[in-house]
Amino acid sequence: MSKSKDLTMNDQIRASEIRLIGEKGEQLGVKPTAEALRMAEEAGLDLVLVAEAVDPPVAKFMDYGKFKYHQKKRQHEHHHHQPQMKELRLRPKTEEHDLMVRVKQARGFIARGDRVMINLRFRGREMTHTELGRTLLERFAKEVEDIAKVEKMPTIENRRMIMIVAPNK
Repeated sequence: MSKSKDLTMNDQIRASEIRLIGEKGEQLGVKPTAEALRMAEEAGLDLVLVAEAVDPPVAKFMDYGKFKYHQKKRQHEHHHHQPQMKELRLRPKTEEHDLMVRVKQARGFIARGDRVMINLRFRGREMTHTELGRTLLERFAKEVEDIAKVEKMPTIENRRMIMIVAPNK
C-alpha cells in the first residue's frame, strides 16, 4: 500500500472500472466506478484506490479516517524513549526529607533508562568541608544501588562535586 497522502479516494477516482475489495478483504469482482461509489456510500464507507498501476485498478471499501488514525498509531509505536542525562542538584546541607525527594526523582529517571548526574554545589566556606558532600553522595548512591550503579565516582570540579549513576543492565 502506498502512503496515506498518495491514496486516491471517492470522487477522485478517474478509472471507468475498478476491481473491488470489500471491507473485510473479500473479492467483489470488477464493477463500474459509479456503482462502486454508490455501494460505498450506502455502506457509509469510503472507496479508496489501493493499487492504481494494475488494470483494472484495485479499490477497497474502508473508513478512511479510521485507517489514517491506525496508520499514525502504528508509526508512533516505533518511537522509543531515548536515554538522556538528567541532572539533580544538591547542597551539602540538604536535609533528610529533601534528599529522599531527590532519590525518588532519580529512581524515576533510572527506571525510564536515563542516566542521572548528581551535582552537589558548595558555597563560600563549605569548600573546606568537602567530606560532607562526599558522604552525602555516597549515601545517595547507597539509596539507589538496587537499581543503578555508580558510573562516575564523586569528583570535585571547581565548586561542584559531581557523581553519575546509570541503570543496571
